[in-house]
Amino acid sequence: MPIKNRQQLLILAALAGLALLVGDSLILTPLGKAWKARSAKIVELRQQVEKGDRLVKHEASYRTSWARMQTNTLPSNPSLAEQKVLQAFDKWSQDSRISVNSITPQWKRDSDDFTTLQCRVDVAGTVGTLSRFLFAIEQDPMALKIESMEITSRDKEGAQLSMGLQLSGLVLNLPEEKR
Repeated sequence: MPIKNRQQLLILAALAGLALLVGDSLILTPLGKAWKARSAKIVELRQQVEKGDRLVKHEASYRTSWARMQTNTLPSNPSLAEQKVLQAFDKWSQDSRISVNSITPQWKRDSDDFTTLQCRVDVAGTVGTLSRFLFAIEQDPMALKIESMEITSRDKEGAQLSMGLQLSGLVLNLPEEKR
């Protein structure tokens, strides 16, 4: 092969390689990235559609549950809410036969959507009466949550116990027509 033909062949091969490199970096790589991004977006959208379908299928049960939760929250009027909680503590203590030493309510504004009534409650009784008291609190549909609890013995045998509870009650800040 003459040298001139060999040089032309090498130049053509170099140009072809350069064309392939430019084609890869300017066409194939961006198309591959766009394809992967589009595939990821399709997967995300399918998941959102599936989640939406589940929400639509269970809408009635979610709405029923939400309506039940709204009716069990404390009243938005602070004095009525405190009165309702104190009456509940009175009922639970009488039913379980414990003695309530103190109840300290305190309001906490958590957000624009809800407020909590936090109560510190100190009670005394036996293991049985304290367990009945806790059971009564947990079984009541009122929107109360036991945040913390500590139990200490009041005598050497451990027959008389003292229990401190930190509870929080939920008050939804909704307009009255939505309640």
